[in-house]
Amino acid sequence: MIKVLLVDDSVTTAEFISALLSADKELQVVGKAGDGEAAIRMTALLQPDIVLMDINMPKMNGYEATRRILEIHPVPIIICSNIWQPGELVRCFEAIETGAVTAIAKPPGPGHLDFVRLADQFVKTVKAMAEVRVVRRKPHLQMKKIESRPAVPFPATRVAPRIVAIGASTGGPPAIKTILEGLKKDFPLPILIVQHIAAGFLEGMASWLGKVVLLPVRIPVPDEQLLAGHIYLAPNAMQMGVTKGRISISKTAFPENGLRPAVSYLFRSVAEEYGPNGIGVLLTGMGKDGAAELKTMQKRGGLTIAQDEASAVVNGMPGEAVKLQAANHVLPPEEIARLLNKVTQGVIPS
Repeated sequence: MIKVLLVDDSVTTAEFISALLSADKELQVVGKAGDGEAAIRMTALLQPDIVLMDINMPKMNGYEATRRILEIHPVPIIICSNIWQPGELVRCFEAIETGAVTAIAKPPGPGHLDFVRLADQFVKTVKAMAEVRVVRRKPHLQMKKIESRPAVPFPATRVAPRIVAIGASTGGPPAIKTILEGLKKDFPLPILIVQHIAAGFLEGMASWLGKVVLLPVRIPVPDEQLLAGHIYLAPNAMQMGVTKGRISISKTAFPENGLRPAVSYLFRSVAEEYGPNGIGVLLTGMGKDGAAELKTMQKRGGLTIAQDEASAVVNGMPGEAVKLQAANHVLPPEEIARLLNKVTQGVIPS
């Protein structure tokens, strides 16, 4: 059984979610906490396999409770949010940066037209995230810096890069933030990002990144021209690629690896359009989305990078790329930023 601790100041919401999870034979709700302080005590007492954490609560909010719990007890924490509440989306990503594994919307009631699908998705997410390896966080300590460890050196005579494509899933937002924060303010290339994320949270991620990153962050529209030093987040439920210096966005392209947007779609598009001028970066996440296509980018002469296992929340996607020998470099996020600055030094923005 997967032991679940619910943390929500609404008794009605907690009872509803409890009934939804308890209907699955693999899940057991072992406790309910009404605020962050109670969540800390009950996590230590009950030793749950996963915690579902609300954000806005009395006494102590979910952001602070997440930080405190992960300092003393390494347990996967899902931020379970009412995404329509003003300001809550950005707070969700602050909690993810602290160590929460993901954020999901609270499921709708049985009267909702899409209740069955969304409830099933909610339960599956809880079960999947319970398997994520979590390490104890030291108080107020940033991600540990790890020395660069190039796997396959790339030729010194490489052509100048023209675009960066980044793919991530579980644990991706803080890794992406670390990379983008480390880029120089005049970074000369457009950056396209596919982040697997629950519907409704993308705008919050863009706002969160926009507050801390020097480069402009936006969710693009179809056929938008690529601009140097701009960051583009793939829209929800759409595939994003590139065509002749513009962003192609498709609502009808099929999901790949069960995903839309998919890292595979973006990487393949960049490989075809830019060849040796492309840079691909595959970060933490479950599954293997983007791994084979990172290899395709490498074969076309592009520079390819995978996040290292020590810094990844989930080593599925980058680990698969390493198995395929698809990454020229295997690095933690801080070192990825340094490498991107180095290989674009002297590049003229296009």
